[in-house]
Amino acid sequence: MRQASCTLVLTALVLGLTSAPGFAERNLVPTLERSFDVCPDRPAEPVWMQEIPLRQSYQRVLVQDIYRAQNLERIVETVSCACEIRFPSWDAAEAVFRESYASDERWEMLEASDAYNRRANAARTAAKAICDAAGNW
Repeated sequence: MRQASCTLVLTALVLGLTSAPGFAERNLVPTLERSFDVCPDRPAEPVWMQEIPLRQSYQRVLVQDIYRAQNLERIVETVSCACEIRFPSWDAAEAVFRESYASDERWEMLEASDAYNRRANAARTAAKAICDAAGNW
């Protein structure tokens, strides 16, 4: 009798533990749409960047790094964190990529990404202060 009750308790425990994540999973609804608390009307990345093959994703990363550096530097230059300053169209970043890097080798693009990250990080503190003051960070 005691063995049967232990088995029953263990079975109930296992069922309870394995079914609990099911409740959490049912409450999560995955979505591909991104929503933002700050500047919700941000321009989407260009389609070609979203569709780039995985083996060439370093190209997408480079354009993203150019975009980020340009935008943080622009915030500091203009001392403004308006949404159109912080998140402009991707045209300028795309143009820099196409004019200066599109024909580069992978390693050259990785070096360029590193340089743009350093530029962005150099401007980030000042840009954050400007955007915090505007309630836009």
